[in-house]
Amino acid sequence: MQKFTEVSGIVAPMDRPNVDTDAIIPKQYLKSIKRSGFGPNAFDDWRYLGPGEPGMDHSKRKINPDFILNKKPYDEGVILIARENFGCGSSREHAVWALDGFGFRAVIAPSFADIFFNNSFKSGMLPIVLDAEIVDQLFKDVEADSGYQLTINLEAQKITKPNGDVIEFEVDQFRKYCLLNGLDDIGLTLKHAADIKSYEEIRKQQAPWLF
Repeated sequence: MQKFTEVSGIVAPMDRPNVDTDAIIPKQYLKSIKRSGFGPNAFDDWRYLGPGEPGMDHSKRKINPDFILNKKPYDEGVILIARENFGCGSSREHAVWALDGFGFRAVIAPSFADIFFNNSFKSGMLPIVLDAEIVDQLFKDVEADSGYQLTINLEAQKITKPNGDVIEFEVDQFRKYCLLNGLDDIGLTLKHAADIKSYEEIRKQQAPWLF
């Protein structure tokens, strides 16, 4: 899993509540369990004017010029700001993989659906919960400056605005440790690989019929 330490970049606004996972990555793209390759299909139904299917050359599809992430500079967004209940709907990890494939490393919103929130940490994405008033001000800042950028420092748990103002945020310390070190569930297990191997060798002696 990719480490998350500090990220700076363009902020893209998704100014609608209850963005569900089917909107983030439609169901027809869930056939693959690889974590890569979903970027072209992030927000597929909103991003393109025609329906899409796996295996299509998405670079040749007609894009929706009114969709915010098709407009510059938001098509190069690194940080997504959204409204309440972001990531609601079905429990598909692919939604986080699609956002990551698009280029986003963090999502800021007043609230998230629980499963999306948990999946984000396990895939190297940082979901940040801020008060609705603070998020609303960020939307106003982006509207006033389409090239608006933020810097997110996970170690310090701080978001720095272009004018130097700082917004602090909370994050579970164990999840913070995993993100800083690039450890998903498999990575955490492999940190104990030597102990696991030692245990298996002992068990072979104690219960050889199991092996």
